[in-house]
Amino acid sequence: MAGTYPPKADDPGAEPVELRRLRWRARRGLLENDLLIGRFLDRHGRTLDAAQNRALSKLLELPDAELLDLLLGRAEPAPPIDGPDVRGLLERMRAA
Repeated sequence: MAGTYPPKADDPGAEPVELRRLRWRARRGLLENDLLIGRFLDRHGRTLDAAQNRALSKLLELPDAELLDLLLGRAEPAPPIDGPDVRGLLERMRAA
């Protein structure tokens, strides 16, 4: 049936399960984070590889204020999440 939400798994326009899970995990307490992450996933969610999915999962473990600072470029990642995958994903998210 066209126009149903959520799309059925056999619908060619359906989001992959991994992307749906990321969207669910990305729901945050701060509206700003929801908007930034949601916009990024709308534009690039289907093109994320496994390393980028892991990097996003690491970012989603952060407190809301810390995550917002990273997304807005007011801070840079620090250990233990700092690494090339997280930095690369942040660059992509900031540009979205």
